[in-house]
Amino acid sequence: MPRRILLAVALVSLLAGCDQLSTIPGLGPDPRIAQREEEAKAIGGACRHALRGLEDCYTLNPKANKAAVFTGWKDMDQYMRDNKIEGTPSVIGAPAKPAASESIESKDGN
Repeated sequence: MPRRILLAVALVSLLAGCDQLSTIPGLGPDPRIAQREEEAKAIGGACRHALRGLEDCYTLNPKANKAAVFTGWKDMDQYMRDNKIEGTPSVIGAPAKPAASESIESKDGN
């Protein structure tokens, strides 16, 4: 009987400390995952503030978690509506390609 009580006490004490396991390095969730998710939310918020659509945001950031991008976009949309903030159009666009005649002239040296 004393062995069972001792075993039960040991088991309860081990289970009570389970929430402490996440603080031990290597046993908790990887902090890089949370960092990537927060970065994806920031990307979504920035896209909404820059008046970009979700599809454009997904295209410009293919490695970002789409669910987190959407969450950030949606949160920023609600924030902007609540505070009556107008978005700022993005200035950065696709790089201009030189015309065909310009590239031929530069090759000839003229």
